[in-house]
Amino acid sequence: MTSSHWHRDGALHFAVGVEDTFVPQSEPGERPIDEYELTQHYAKWHSDLALASGAGAELVRWGVPWYRIQPEAGQWDWTWIDRVMDRFAELGLRPIVDLMHYGTPLWMDRQFANPEYPKRVAEYSARVAERYAHLGFGDYTPVNEPMIHALFSGEYAYWPPYLSGPEGFSEIVRQLARGFVLAQHAMADVLGDRAVFVHVDAGMRYVGDVDAPEHREHAARLKEQVFLVEDLVTGRVGESHPLRPFLGAHGWGDDDFAWFTQAPVLPDVMGVNYYPLHSTEVFEAGVFHSGGFRDPRPSRDDGIAGLTELMREAAGRYRVPVMLTETCVTGSVKERIDWLDNSVAALHDLRNSGTDVVGYTWWPLFDMYEWTYRHSQLPREAHRLTMGLWELQENGGDLARVETPVADRFRHHAGRGR
Repeated sequence: MTSSHWHRDGALHFAVGVEDTFVPQSEPGERPIDEYELTQHYAKWHSDLALASGAGAELVRWGVPWYRIQPEAGQWDWTWIDRVMDRFAELGLRPIVDLMHYGTPLWMDRQFANPEYPKRVAEYSARVAERYAHLGFGDYTPVNEPMIHALFSGEYAYWPPYLSGPEGFSEIVRQLARGFVLAQHAMADVLGDRAVFVHVDAGMRYVGDVDAPEHREHAARLKEQVFLVEDLVTGRVGESHPLRPFLGAHGWGDDDFAWFTQAPVLPDVMGVNYYPLHSTEVFEAGVFHSGGFRDPRPSRDDGIAGLTELMREAAGRYRVPVMLTETCVTGSVKERIDWLDNSVAALHDLRNSGTDVVGYTWWPLFDMYEWTYRHSQLPREAHRLTMGLWELQENGGDLARVETPVADRFRHHAGRGR
């Protein structure tokens, strides 16, 4: 699938995602998170991909557990992922491969803050691209939601390497963005014109009392910060960029900014992750929240209006086709079906009004477990999020995939899209 394929038949391409957050490091009081382990995808990958195919998906957003395929520096174990990739090919499914969905190898001290991280992630990304090029696979997301990485690992001290404040945030942004650029260049060298790069970040909106004196500066920064990593890797952070003074005040020098303008990397498709129950945060006059899991701002469900705004904004800012790369609601089957119907209809409306929308992704294919599992001692089931086309049902330690009517509704939309 070259980038031209996305437009070849004029269709809206339907995808599902397999939740693939990997945070294998832990400190006292924490549990590692590996969503493939929690959902038993390592054991059920063969039938899980059949579910995706049976749901009518053409594409699957699916991630590589880097920490497992490179258990030691210089050592590679491709056994499991080779079998999965062969299964994709057998089913005629196209993976959009997430190369970095939070987890770094256990041997990499200081994780994203390790000085060698950019070089190491580029080497790993190129090896994956090279190994599966013979299957015709070329769709890659170098880093999923880099801004969430930067906030959780660099500002909130919630995930390794547990940096905090503006200096920590600025350091992780620089490291992630450098790794992003080097990885995409390395994969492009391997794949040539077969490469399709789907850049993906979390769509975030900030509303409410954003102009209150105590919030004005912070809210203005957050609104620009949504795009910061993508602006950096695409060479857009010049002298007039609104966040250049902020980065300059927190550890960046002129050479850092210059580095990103020398060899920018561009998306073939720009992906937006949008969750109507969480993607719009509300500022309240006189009330202060740092953001993140420990001190979240209240959220507001702006539904289709929020989705439409973010998709148009991404298309206008980066001038490439856009894709809804994650969406769902955590709720009842009826609530999930209603959002599926409404969000698909919204993308068709955007296409009809001239926005170049090429794809829709329901995330995830089956339920996942909330990240709060990491800081809890409660059983896995206490953290299950009812988000999937299939629900996960505990049965003596086994997790059965139970089809819901949401799957059939997705199948209907995917068929109409083609």
